Amino acid sequence: MHVPILKQGGYLIATIQSVLSDADLLQLRDDLANRVGQFRSRGVIIDVTVLDVVDSFATRTLRGVAHMLKLRGAETVIVGIQPDVAFAMVQLGLTLEGVGTALDLEEGLAFLNAKAKRGGVVARTRSAAAPLSSPKALPGAQSKRGSSRR
Repeated sequence: MHVPILKQGGYLIATIQSVLSDADLLQLRDDLANRVGQFRSRGVIIDVTVLDVVDSFATRTLRGVAHMLKLRGAETVIVGIQPDVAFAMVQLGLTLEGVGTALDLEEGLAFLNAKAKRGGVVARTRSAAAPLSSPKALPGAQSKRGSSRR
């Protein structure tokens, strides 16, 4: 089952629409990694609302996807975990430690936007990546240079 991945501004949204096999989860991982690079996305939302079971492999895979995408410069948030699924995950000791979660797509977008405002998401602007042309461009560079000569 192919998972559709939509581009919304600087974010990607992957909406799982039915139960996924292990191979489908691995394909989703590869697709997201490729698309983050292709579109230079700053954030990814994975919507698992339709899943009524999240097993240990799915949990490990989702956690691994989030960590991998963070290394590629994109923050990940998983949305739509059903209450019964969350309860079962806790009972089984399955965690999404280090991965953002939210109730629904709207809160997932708000999570990523708040992260971007705090500077937690890598900015993809040309000016942020441009190196400074001279030490004089730094505030206080003159005074530090002058004080070191004394």
